[in-house]
Amino acid sequence: MSNVDAQELAKFSALAHRWWDPESEFRPLHEINPLRLDWIDGLAGVRGQRIVDVGCGGGILAEAMARRGARVTGIDLAAKPLGVARLHALESGVADLDYREIAAEALATEQPGAFDVVTCMEMLEHVPDPASTVRACATLAKPGGWVFFSTLSRNPKAFLFAIVGAEYVLNLLPRGTHEYARFIRPSELARHCRDAGLELRATQGLGYNPFTRRYRLQPDTSVNYLLACRRAPA
Repeated sequence: MSNVDAQELAKFSALAHRWWDPESEFRPLHEINPLRLDWIDGLAGVRGQRIVDVGCGGGILAEAMARRGARVTGIDLAAKPLGVARLHALESGVADLDYREIAAEALATEQPGAFDVVTCMEMLEHVPDPASTVRACATLAKPGGWVFFSTLSRNPKAFLFAIVGAEYVLNLLPRGTHEYARFIRPSELARHCRDAGLELRATQGLGYNPFTRRYRLQPDTSVNYLLACRRAPA
């Protein structure tokens, strides 16, 4: 429980009731979800796979993967978003989906090497020790398993786009959603992954066009980016 920020949990818990409103503060998550899901599915093939979604929040990605035939466990330390996720899954009739209030590090101790795929999206920039989360994700993956991360890079462009633009100009996100000092450069995240025994397989940037109001995957990883790794085979 040491790798948790109580203020971050409180911030997202206060908005939990709006998680599944596609016009709410969580609109960007709804809009990028098909892009990140297709990218994960294209590399790992989620159908029939046992997957854990670390920092699942209200369950947008977890439920989408379950709809594609994966057996999904979503974990988070914020109780209110988890309650919303459970209720939405129940109302939607989605099978093979379970939610637990547990830290990644604790689950890694409990179930090492148990998952074919591990996803940790838009979470690393909200924890005090992202390297600890990366190690836990690597431990959760079975040998040869896939591990996916997404986060924000730390540079002046990312500050301008992700904080000034997204939070203050375009109002895509509530002000104070992100703290610039916690952004993680791709090279830093890649080092955390290597230190955890993960092999980097692919990177992808995520861009937003404010005129068309559409997101797209792109080679540029200078702001939002996704990273795919595999744990070494046994």
